[in-house]
Amino acid sequence: MSDVTVDWIDEHQRQRLEEMLIVVNENDKVIGADTKRNCHLNENIERGLLHRAFSIVLFNSEKKVLIQRRSDTKLTFPGHFTDSCSSHPLSNPEELEEKDALGVKRAALRRLQAELGISQDQISLKDIIFMTKYHYQAKSDPTWGEHEVCYLLLVKRDVTINADHSEVSGFSYLTQEELKELLDRGARGEVRVTPWLRIIAERFLYSWWPYLDEVTQFVEPDKIYRV
Repeated sequence: MSDVTVDWIDEHQRQRLEEMLIVVNENDKVIGADTKRNCHLNENIERGLLHRAFSIVLFNSEKKVLIQRRSDTKLTFPGHFTDSCSSHPLSNPEELEEKDALGVKRAALRRLQAELGISQDQISLKDIIFMTKYHYQAKSDPTWGEHEVCYLLLVKRDVTINADHSEVSGFSYLTQEELKELLDRGARGEVRVTPWLRIIAERFLYSWWPYLDEVTQFVEPDKIYRV
C-alpha cells in the first residue's frame, strides 16, 4: 500500500516504521521478520501477520501504576491512555534471545529510556518480572491496527521520568480505583483508552494488585491468553 499516508506522525515516528519486528505464529514461535509498517497494516493483519510485542506495568512504592497518554503523533491509537510503556523487541540477536525472555526484557529497557527517559541505572533486567503473554488484535483506524503476542512485564520501582513528547503526551500514577474510573470514562467515550490497557487491567491487574508484594505467584511464562 504505497499510497498510504502517515502525514500525522512526526519524523522520528516515521523513521521507526522501517524497524524490523519479530514475526511469530500463534504459539509465539519465530517465523520471520517484517517492518513495523507492514506489521501494522490492517490488510496484512487480516491475512494473519502477527508480531511479538511487550507491555510494561510499572508500580511505585505507593503501589500506584504509571499510566501514560500516547502522543498525537503515534501511528496507532494516538492520544489514547495506555499502560506504562509498550513497544516491540526488534529482530536482532540481542532482542531475539528467548531464555528467561531476555530479548524482550532488553527491548523493554531500551524503550523505557526512549519513551520515558528512565535510565538503566534506575531499572535493570533483574527488576523486570515476565508475568505472562496475551494475544490480541485491534483496529486503530481503517488502515492501521495491532496484532500481537504481547509479553506482560511488571516492574516495582520508584523512578525519575523525563518523557519524550514525540512518544508521550502525559503521564500519572493511579490507584486501582482511579484506573477503574479512567476505564469507565473510556467506556462512556469521555476519553480514549487503548484496548490493551483494558485487557491488562481487567484480565490481570485487578486480581494481582492486592498481592504486589508476592506477585510472582501469578507468573505464567508458558501461558498465552487469547483475548
